[in-house]
Amino acid sequence: MPRIYLDVCCFNRPFDDQTQARIRVETEAVLAILERCETGEWELMISEMVEIEVAQIADLERRQRIEGALLMARSRVLVDDVAANRGEELQNLGFQGFDAIHLACAEIAQADVFLSTDDRLLRRAARYCNSLTVAVDNPATWLIATLQTGDADNDPNGA
Repeated sequence: MPRIYLDVCCFNRPFDDQTQARIRVETEAVLAILERCETGEWELMISEMVEIEVAQIADLERRQRIEGALLMARSRVLVDDVAANRGEELQNLGFQGFDAIHLACAEIAQADVFLSTDDRLLRRAARYCNSLTVAVDNPATWLIATLQTGDADNDPNGA
């Protein structure tokens, strides 16, 4: 069973303007991933950082719907000294504040994959993949690869 850490941008994707094809595809992927997490096929992992970031969403309905989705998480990582220290190391590689902490939490939780729709984060993660202990991918790309392999227990990127 894959252990999946979703970046907050993934939780927000269904609320974004769906007129762009890429956003619609990523939305469908995120919803499909969440559906499999809800049924117990896959494991959703979150962190205290996810909750902090979601709490800052100004749109009350959006925030409440995302908080509802967070309830299906089977594990939650605290942002402790270990996470903060790893986050600082990741910031030194150029990852931004929240992104660095999210990645640190995904590593600590031993997630199989960290999913994000943030192109900047995805490019940086590809550049520093040897410095990360978690695979980082776009939800649509990861879902397609996972479904094609027919083996969701293995990382489709071979990491």
